[in-house]
Amino acid sequence: MDNMTMRQEMQDVLRNNILLFWLEKMQDHEHGGFYGRMDGQGVIHPEAEKGAILNARILWSFSAAYRVLGNAEYLEAATRAKEYIINHFIDKEYGGVYWSVDYQGRPLDTKKQFYAIGFAIYGLSEYARATGDREALEYALDLYDSIETHAFDHEHNGYIEACTREWGEIADMRLSELDANYPKSQNTHLHIIEPYTNLLRCLRELQARQSCDYVPAIGSVLPVDISVPTETILSVEASLRNLIDIFTDKILNPETYHLDLFFEMDWTRGAGHLESYGHDIECSWLMHEAALVLGDGQVLAKVEPIVRKVAQASAKGLRPDGSMIHEANLDTGHVDDDLHWWVQAENVVGWFNIYQYFHDEDALVKAQRCWDYIKTELIDYEHGEWYWSRHADGTLNLTDDHAGFWKCPYHNSRMCLEILERTEAF
Repeated sequence: MDNMTMRQEMQDVLRNNILLFWLEKMQDHEHGGFYGRMDGQGVIHPEAEKGAILNARILWSFSAAYRVLGNAEYLEAATRAKEYIINHFIDKEYGGVYWSVDYQGRPLDTKKQFYAIGFAIYGLSEYARATGDREALEYALDLYDSIETHAFDHEHNGYIEACTREWGEIADMRLSELDANYPKSQNTHLHIIEPYTNLLRCLRELQARQSCDYVPAIGSVLPVDISVPTETILSVEASLRNLIDIFTDKILNPETYHLDLFFEMDWTRGAGHLESYGHDIECSWLMHEAALVLGDGQVLAKVEPIVRKVAQASAKGLRPDGSMIHEANLDTGHVDDDLHWWVQAENVVGWFNIYQYFHDEDALVKAQRCWDYIKTELIDYEHGEWYWSRHADGTLNLTDDHAGFWKCPYHNSRMCLEILERTEAF
């Protein structure tokens, strides 16, 4: 399979499998925004809570799809997601975003999880990139200030996991019941470096344009000037530079080149010897992207050898059919060998990134073989979207959601969009 064939296949899956599913089946026309859940049997739960992560990822996916493909339906869906986040998830009193709202859009879980705030920045900054929307940019910058003000650890560096609604201390900092309760994690730092990279790229693009199109409503485009202060760009640059150092100097395990997962405030590793192969391969390309966008040659020279070694370490999770297992606990010997949709998507992008920048033909083979696995084993051609996972014995996981709090059009749509944009260079 050549790159153009993979590109064509991914464009078809993006348009007709992923995005079409969310347009046709997940828009909540009664209460606004998008439904909070479709279970693994394909049943919509219209009264399910609506999560900040799901809605921010929907915003990112449709904004990026509109930017790359230019379909008016994608802009309409992105605008729908943006307005729902601003109207229902943004805490107008204390700032930040709620963790969840109920099906009618009323605050439900009001804690401030910085992972979720990061995704709101990611989605809003992508909408601003795609449309030049001043409102989205301003909200993204406000949320950036919230993270820097309330999450940054001035004593030990890095970012904490969560606060109460009023930015006070919170006992349970976990993202989910599956996580260990530590004040710092690789996962949250990964999803802060990701939006900060996109925010910096957005700010630079808007500054270069000098003016842009503000989109207050579909079909009404008014030219306005957006002034992007240089000090704002320098602030985001400094934050991104520091985050890259955190990954290379704190989160990276220098003995194994896996990324450790949980930490105490002083960066002492917690929760034992854990390896998350999907996060490793995702980290490899997102860390590389951050250094490329930052544009500092010295930083890039430091990061690129690490990028390759982290990708190589992640290969421990590869199976002979090209798929990648989830994670392993080396202390207990427990291996989560489910084949999750998101791990496969990041596996494709991570290895394609190694091929693209380091001319590693074997990495291209890894990306293509995983894409073949996705096509045959994970895409739901009957109902749309992808299954959550397959078990190691090959059976489908129909217990976890088909769409929901954590099952969003983000990892898979981003994989398709990354390949579309990257193959333009070939």
